[in-house]
Amino acid sequence: MISVRPGTSEPFEAALREARAVIAGAQGFRSFEAHRGVESPDQYLLLIGWETLEDHMTGFRESEDFARWRALIGPYFASPPVVVHFDPLGCPA
Repeated sequence: MISVRPGTSEPFEAALREARAVIAGAQGFRSFEAHRGVESPDQYLLLIGWETLEDHMTGFRESEDFARWRALIGPYFASPPVVVHFDPLGCPA
């Protein structure tokens, strides 16, 4: 979950498109979805799929790509992002 500073949604979304290309090249990257809040349009939910937790926490977070990712989107943050990891349940829809 990312909250951006009021009035910066448009440049944040442009930066996010560029940042998506950075993260897509990371080892273990599987998928990317971005959603904008309806009631709170300065809030974004990013759903990023990884092969393993280590691919995200070590491979990406400790890489130069992470520094580039953060340099692109970080200036728009109103507060630090909330990062939570989940495992899929595999339940049918």
